[in-house]
Amino acid sequence: MTRYQILLIILLGAVSIAQTPASKEVETVYPDAHALYLDLHEHPELSKHETQTAEKLAAHLRSAGYDVTEHVGGTGVVAILKNGSGPTIMLRTELDALPVEEKTGLPYASKVHAKDDAGREVPVMHACGHDLHMAAILGTAEIMAHSKNTWHGTLMLIGQPAEEGFGGAKVMINDGLFKRFPKPDVAVALHVGNTFPAGLVGITPGVYNTNADSVRITIYGKGGHGASPNTTIDPIVIAARTILALQSIVSREVKPGEMAIVTVGYIHAGTKNNIIPDQAEMGLTVRTYKQDVRKQILAAITRITKGEAAAAGVPRDPLIDRYQGDDSVYNDPALAQRLRAPLEVALGKDSVVVAEPITTSEDFSYYVEEGVPGFYFSLGGADPGKFAEAKASGDPLPSNHSPLFAPDLDPALHTGIAAEVAVLRNLLNTSVEELHKLTAQPSSH
Repeated sequence: MTRYQILLIILLGAVSIAQTPASKEVETVYPDAHALYLDLHEHPELSKHETQTAEKLAAHLRSAGYDVTEHVGGTGVVAILKNGSGPTIMLRTELDALPVEEKTGLPYASKVHAKDDAGREVPVMHACGHDLHMAAILGTAEIMAHSKNTWHGTLMLIGQPAEEGFGGAKVMINDGLFKRFPKPDVAVALHVGNTFPAGLVGITPGVYNTNADSVRITIYGKGGHGASPNTTIDPIVIAARTILALQSIVSREVKPGEMAIVTVGYIHAGTKNNIIPDQAEMGLTVRTYKQDVRKQILAAITRITKGEAAAAGVPRDPLIDRYQGDDSVYNDPALAQRLRAPLEVALGKDSVVVAEPITTSEDFSYYVEEGVPGFYFSLGGADPGKFAEAKASGDPLPSNHSPLFAPDLDPALHTGIAAEVAVLRNLLNTSVEELHKLTAQPSSH
């Protein structure tokens, strides 16, 4: 198949998606959602500092008729809309942006700079699509509020802070999310990316993404003059040897075929070219699907790091700090299978695909660990034409967290709203007993 044939198929698919009945309902709320997206994209805020972002989302949801509580787990927002008896269904969005300098060239591109938690001034960008998620949840909220005759139960919307590696979900739970507010029978979320063209959604039954562990390693040496290395124990050299050795874990210790990633994302050491410092710090991310592989890799990191340091005769053992660990997101298979049908009705049968697990992480898993069955699905964000060209050339499109990441807004936002409404209506028209039976959860009602 030529790239032009691929392009034609994708473009025709996008046209068919735009003509589905659900899109007509979305048009009524799209202006508000679109305006919020532009505002949020241009004015992003870092994790745990999403003050204005939370206030904007809360104000919009309050205007739509929701009972809104702010400052849950810091800047978190909880919005409740009750509509008679029935299940409680939670839909979550994230609030935070990333310390990335935007290079998209968009007229509404972020030019924001802010101080991070270490006091450094950094650029800020919605490089992961959370702005689109918030815009979609607003459009969805307005449709659900205006069409209460189409569902019954309690709709719970969550604006979660600090998803980007800071455990915002856990902080909200620790602040009484499921005690101060109704505990949901099902939790739902989506994530936009360039894995699919805009207009498509992907469903992944079972494991959706990876376990993620963040590890900070500090290697202690003996500082001195760069011209007299023989009087020192150079932590930079030890760190370099350690980095190379760590790369052998996946290639030589993990069983072939098992998914495992060990990435060293940064190394900080030294202040001047002719000074050997007395310590070096490295930051790692570890990704796995299976718990036994996860345990194996973390143990190997400790063994190798200590071994390299000991071989160099360091004055002090290295510090190995696993400061964060998020479990993989698990989609209840029965729930995922059930929700495929309403998505196909809303978007078109060819617009819903089964997707493979991905290697990124997400703290939505904390909600699932609280005993709430989850449905987390993917939203296509790529421009269909550029997606087809990338497939044909083999040159991938910018990924989430790239300074060039920008979803194809018009189809993606329309599709996100239509998909969320379809999922929520299906769940909110199902009895609590049926949902608990479907997900094998003991009924507490």
